[in-house]
Amino acid sequence: MFKFLEAARSASGRRERVFAAFLRVSAGLMLLGAGVTHLTVARTEFQAQVPAWFPADPDAVVLVSGVLEILIGGAVVVLRRWRALTGLVMTAFLVAVFPGNIAQYVGHVDGFGLDTDRARLMRLVFEPLLWAWAFFPSHAWRLVLELVRPAPVSDRSQS
Repeated sequence: MFKFLEAARSASGRRERVFAAFLRVSAGLMLLGAGVTHLTVARTEFQAQVPAWFPADPDAVVLVSGVLEILIGGAVVVLRRWRALTGLVMTAFLVAVFPGNIAQYVGHVDGFGLDTDRARLMRLVFEPLLWAWAFFPSHAWRLVLELVRPAPVSDRSQS
């Protein structure tokens, strides 16, 4: 666990460029804003997006995902020294909700202006750009590289 946290701090330790900071903060604010709408003005519309096969009450799913979006988005904005970890968590969250977006397309579910199959398909096509928006400016990719890179020979003998 400590090695993971050490890798997360190390991956976040490099100087952050202004444009990367702008992208990271804007991604975090986008997620934070989505979380607020989950809990307020678009709660009913989000409930309709929860796939029928998902084994939980749609309102509970919307509330939990909204709170998670607020927490993750806020962390991405505020915890700059942990930006690689928060970016990785945000990317994982966006990937985790992707099956719901697929279900919206397959089930022909209207919502948020996505009222045609073409519009729903375009959302699916562009969704990986959101993942990249969370993953690359935050330096989450550096964290992944540090975690998958084999330890030097001298470190292996100490394990």
